[in-house]
Amino acid sequence: MTTVFISGSMRIKNLDDNVRFRLKHITESGFHVLVGDANGVDASIQELLHQYSYQNVTVYCTGGQPRNNLGCWTVKNIVSTAPSGSREFFTAKDLAMARECDYGFMVWDTKSTGTLSNAVELLQREKKSRVYVNKEKSFVTISDVQDLEHLITFMSGFSHKKANEKIRLDDKIESIKYKSLELF
Repeated sequence: MTTVFISGSMRIKNLDDNVRFRLKHITESGFHVLVGDANGVDASIQELLHQYSYQNVTVYCTGGQPRNNLGCWTVKNIVSTAPSGSREFFTAKDLAMARECDYGFMVWDTKSTGTLSNAVELLQREKKSRVYVNKEKSFVTISDVQDLEHLITFMSGFSHKKANEKIRLDDKIESIKYKSLELF
């Protein structure tokens, strides 16, 4: 069975019709959905899945009970040794979903380093993702480093700088390029 890791920016509260259409396709295909428990896209995805009465969902969380589990779905609690509430604490669940999925589906505001980090993590694991760039109302498929480089062109200079500070974005891109060169 195909497993899809869905995530997105916490600032995005309303899902665009293009995202709704894609999510409907995911559910009609019977894919297993892995989703986090955060507010924003996670909660909005959960709300839509609940409206569809879709049951093939696992909610990932860290720290005990999920913040959101609108469909009372199965919960997978990921143990994190990072300080509670820190970026690293919540990243643990994202890394687990990246490990356990086949594909990713992200809804991105061009600023969220968490969502961008998920797409990078999947690419490092040689898994594809489809990123919906919310402000552009368009999808970008990430299957290689060139796709990732195209995706980050949607970021402002300030957001790119923040991504380098928070997740070492440019270093990760160079690492993926180097790994690709090793294959030849």
